[in-house]
Amino acid sequence: MAEIVSPRVNSARLADHVGQHVRLTCKVLRLTGSAAIVEASDGGQVEVRVPISPIKDVYIEVVGQVVEPGVVKLLNCINLGDTLGKSYDNSNSYCDLKIVDMNIVDFVVEKWHSPQFSSMF
Repeated sequence: MAEIVSPRVNSARLADHVGQHVRLTCKVLRLTGSAAIVEASDGGQVEVRVPISPIKDVYIEVVGQVVEPGVVKLLNCINLGDTLGKSYDNSNSYCDLKIVDMNIVDFVVEKWHSPQFSSMF
């Protein structure tokens, strides 16, 4: 079975992957009938074409095919919750901080594409 590689991207990297499968971690800004407008980790907006919406959370990871720069056709959606990068009190006895935020996501995206780390990804 062939391995399908889906690199992590931000909005700026979409143009390099037209026709390919990618992973886009993003924040849902709004949902319309057959599309979602999302904010990628670099702050750029992307249209995600969604035939039937599996989107339930504010933060998602889109696995999809890049149709053109700025447009991704959804193949799968991983719901990541509504508090990515925000702190919250989980138990009233201690504060459980989520340290992952969109800046860290974007850092990983850029390292994914860096020649320095090409043997890792």
